[in-house]
Amino acid sequence: MAAFDSQTYTPAEEAEIQQWLTTSERLKAGSDASILDSLNTHLASRATLLGSKPSKADVAIYESLAPLVKAWSPEQRSGQAGHPHIVRHVDFVQNSPLFGLSVADADKVTVDPNEVLFVKPPVDAKAEKERLKKEKAAAAAAAAGGDGKDKTLVDRTKDAAGKVAEKVAEAAAAVTGGEGKQQKKEKKEKKARAPPPPPAPTVLSPCLIDLRVGHILKAIKHPEADSLYVSTIAMGDKAGADDTSEYEGQVVRTVCSGLNGLVPLEEMQGRKVVVVCNLKPVKMRGIKSAAMVLAASPRLKEGEADDHKGPVELVNPPADAKAGERVYFEGWAGEPEKVLNPKKKIWETFQPGFTTTDALEVAFDAGVVPELEGKDGLGKLVTESGGICTVKSLQGAQVR
Repeated sequence: MAAFDSQTYTPAEEAEIQQWLTTSERLKAGSDASILDSLNTHLASRATLLGSKPSKADVAIYESLAPLVKAWSPEQRSGQAGHPHIVRHVDFVQNSPLFGLSVADADKVTVDPNEVLFVKPPVDAKAEKERLKKEKAAAAAAAAGGDGKDKTLVDRTKDAAGKVAEKVAEAAAAVTGGEGKQQKKEKKEKKARAPPPPPAPTVLSPCLIDLRVGHILKAIKHPEADSLYVSTIAMGDKAGADDTSEYEGQVVRTVCSGLNGLVPLEEMQGRKVVVVCNLKPVKMRGIKSAAMVLAASPRLKEGEADDHKGPVELVNPPADAKAGERVYFEGWAGEPEKVLNPKKKIWETFQPGFTTTDALEVAFDAGVVPELEGKDGLGKLVTESGGICTVKSLQGAQVR
């Protein structure tokens, strides 16, 4: 029995295990350089895929990669552009009793620990510190410009301090008025500071909602909630942005959606969707969800309860739309808020106007939003490149 059979995992770890199992299937279908690079980087500081805990994900990745690694040349294994951490992980899994594998010696990947073709040179901490210090001083000198461009930061600070001292001395002489003068100059009245201008009022518009094209790279069932999927979605974020991570070389967000039982899991894989990107992230049964997938469902009749039984159809951007492309309603283009303030209820204000037309186009109906009194008409949901977002079959539906 493998040691991880008795191991316990958090919901987040369970979700990560499912992600690695999906990756192992993709590796079986064919090795992808970006996946291998990402995996090698991930393992650089980890003994196992979860960090230190063994799991079935390590075995799945091993089974997918062992035949590939066995055929690698020494350069591919430990050269400058090689994947030494993948090799180490394969060797660890095939030999450690933690994983419960009984691999015959003839079938094991032969790994020579002494065959290391490239070792990253160590960084001299003192020299690196000095280099950064010089770069900082040079940047400060360049920013100062003019006559001070060749002076160091210390020299410019001394010059500034000297000028201040001179001004203080001149002020003191002016106050005393020299020998024999007794009368002090009256202090100048301080001018009252003008109050800062009030912040510009927020223009009420659905453009405040950050809608973008998203690309679902994978989706799994939430380990702790029967009604939820957990999707890994690329939506054009910059590397290092809040609530993002990296998956297969792309910057992604984790998104939980209540679509389990309403949309088949296989229809969630590898597809384009429209996502709301500036809602405040929330934890859903232990997993933080950092966006929302837009979907259409029949509009409720007056007095009818929402039983969440569907049908539900995902909003489809044009097939050629790129992940991260901005999406907006015609006639309502503008700059979205960075993060929607829940107290202002911007999403709750405009969402009732999200609908679908008889032509199955997603649109915004201004006439049903009381806060937009006097405005009406339908604006189609379009991408920046001009394509129209649609649904499969639901007419006059609500979109949320």
